Amino acid sequence: MDARGGARVAHAYSSEVDGTGALTPDVVLPVLRGAFGREYRHAEVAPTTQRMLPPTAGHGAVALAEHQTEGRGRRGRTWVDKPGSGLTFSIALDPPPPVARWPELTLLAAHAVAAAVGSGATVKDPNDVLVDGRKVAGVLAEAGERVILGIGINVGRSPWAGAGYVEADRLQLLVDVLERFEQAYARWATR
Repeated sequence: MDARGGARVAHAYSSEVDGTGALTPDVVLPVLRGAFGREYRHAEVAPTTQRMLPPTAGHGAVALAEHQTEGRGRRGRTWVDKPGSGLTFSIALDPPPPVARWPELTLLAAHAVAAAVGSGATVKDPNDVLVDGRKVAGVLAEAGERVILGIGINVGRSPWAGAGYVEADRLQLLVDVLERFEQAYARWATR
């Protein structure tokens, strides 16, 4: 149990992580400020974080990969990252009906990311976060019986020409995004 009485669940998918800057469960779980991420899966490399979350993952479960090999964006585009930099993670959500409101979660997450990135960050509807007109983050939601929300943030360097990035501590940025999104989600779910 954690200090708030919630279960602390962590699953590491790779023993190859050397620990240098890796956002492993032992690093992330103690600093979380909410319920989102208390069930946490980590991989050094994964095709996509959206497939790391099994159907049994609880609401607010998070899967993070230090590098994705098949990251996806809107309209079938590819999300490119550099191993060990940036943040690529997904959040499992069990939103209330009506399903017609679920697409709002993408924009809600983009605003949480922009707020965590800080001043100068803007949201380009429906799923991009820009700084100085350059894309620094993207959000992709996939819905079935639930929503898996994928988030990619360029941290420390640009993974492709023309992209932007943010200078931030990856751990603090992850914690801040999760806290801001969890609070926004709670308000959204009760409307």
